[in-house]
Parts: sequence; C-alpha cells; structure tokens
Amino acid sequence: MAKTTSTDVDAPGAPSVDEISERILQAIWEHRLPPGTKLVEEKLSEVFGVSRTKIRLALGRLSHDSILTVEPNRGTFVASPTVEQARQVFNARRVLEPALLRDLSGQVRREQLARLRKNIALEGEARERNDRRATIRLSGQFHLLIAELGQNPYLHKCIRELCSLTCLVIALYDAPGTPACPHHEHDAIVDALEQGDAERACMLMIEHLTHIENTLRLEMPGDEEIDFRAVFA
Repeated sequence: MAKTTSTDVDAPGAPSVDEISERILQAIWEHRLPPGTKLVEEKLSEVFGVSRTKIRLALGRLSHDSILTVEPNRGTFVASPTVEQARQVFNARRVLEPALLRDLSGQVRREQLARLRKNIALEGEARERNDRRATIRLSGQFHLLIAELGQNPYLHKCIRELCSLTCLVIALYDAPGTPACPHHEHDAIVDALEQGDAERACMLMIEHLTHIENTLRLEMPGDEEIDFRAVFA
C-alpha cells in the first residue's frame, strides 16, 4: 500500500475549493502574488492543509477566468498581461461599467448608496493609514459592488474577471507611490448616481478608468522569490 503523505488528505477544518480560490484571488488583488508567480501545487497543498486535487481544482477555476495561465510542461502561473492586453482590459471596462451605471441610475436605492459610501469611507481610512493592500482591495470592491447592485450575474462575472486582471496590470505597470484608483473619483460617481444623472455618472466612470490607465508605465519588474507560507499566513 502506498504511503499517505500530507498532501493526500485534507487537514481538519481545511478550506473548501471556493475558499482557496478566493484566498488566492485576494492575494493577487492585494499584490501579494505578483504577475508571473509560479503556483506549485505541492507547496500550496502544504500551506492550506488540503490535497493536491483540491488545489488543482482551485487553480483550474482561476485559470478559466484568465487570472492564471497554464503552460504545458512548466506549470501554473499568475497571469502577466501584456501592454496590449492591458489596454484591452481598460477598453472593455469603459464599455461595461458605464452600462452598469446607466441601468442603476434612477433606480438605485438609499441602502445601496449607503453600501457604496461605506466602501469609499473604508478605502479612505486605508489610505490614511497607508495600508496599500487594503486600499487596492477596497478600490476594486467599489467597482464589484456596482456590478453586484446591477443584479446582472453575467456582467458581474465579467467585471470580476476584468477587475482581477486590472490588479495584475497595476502590479506590473503602475508608477511607485501613485494611487491607482483615487477614491474622490468614486465619490463623484456615487454623487451622480444619487442625483439620477446617468450621463454624468457614465462620463465620470470613463474618465476614472482612463485616469487609472494613464498612471501605467511600460516597465517589467524583475523576478522575485515568493514565500507562499508568508503570503497565506
């Protein structure tokens, strides 16, 4: 009988495939897993205390959404969008996100506006304490929240994927010290939504996404050794 190793079975209280996928995605959003990082199944199974099969399923989900790339005979890596792909991501967002705002405008409820305002406030607090990881995460969550409020699951899925790819693009190309997603622009978008001004909300969103794109610099970072245990501690 083959000897059972620590990666053959799940540890007590081990996370689900969904939870593992979400934690990996969160690490990408917070730039703890930079583009090009190789995700080794054996290492991740040890870190999460689960079988390699469960890790493989989690990585497969993220690969399906283009967040990870699988290279034959090499392994699975965090995606590294090219400059052209980065431009395509922003172009797609400039089409989809104004459409979401147009649907929301005029019918957004007070409690929905309050959720958006709360997210903006939390983002502002993260900026004040210079918590870049939380700032990046909350900036992305603002856009995901708009997609969620739109109650269109297909658009929500697209925006989730595009926001994740945007995080990778920012990790690759942003200028050091530049806030990638200024929260005051989020405030202005919500103001326009609250006033029922769909055209202004759409215009502000397009300007906002263009502003983010214009902070990019076309330089590739050097290779960096990743400590998976530290990332998911």
